[in-house]
Amino acid sequence: MTSERIASQMQERPRLLLVEDDAGVRRSLQLLFRARGFDVRAYAAGAALLADPTARDACCFIADYRLDETDGIDVLCRLRESGWSGPAVLITAFPSPDLTERALAHGFNQVLEKPFREHVLGETVARLTGAGEAIAHS
Repeated sequence: MTSERIASQMQERPRLLLVEDDAGVRRSLQLLFRARGFDVRAYAAGAALLADPTARDACCFIADYRLDETDGIDVLCRLRESGWSGPAVLITAFPSPDLTERALAHGFNQVLEKPFREHVLGETVARLTGAGEAIAHS
């Protein structure tokens, strides 16, 4: 397979943004969503995502709530300020009704509590992106 064909196939895959400071969780989610047909851009920090000029091309954003230098809500707010308007999912090991209310008020479509079953996150992203049944059940 030529490098041009590989690049073309990657462009056809819907791009997903992931910010998770735990390397193991980040890698696991990256592999999960690549297997489900997404071009995953994974970042350990919100600043790295915000510095990426290709971030605006993403169809969905997944963020951990607690990050080393900020939180997922702040990263989404800054993404929105840059013009990005896609759906977003917040994942957290520290759920509370207040956090859920804040996240939804700031533009997250869904808040999921860690640990979560992979299929729940996969189906949530498929539903929010319109990626269809093939991705949700692969």
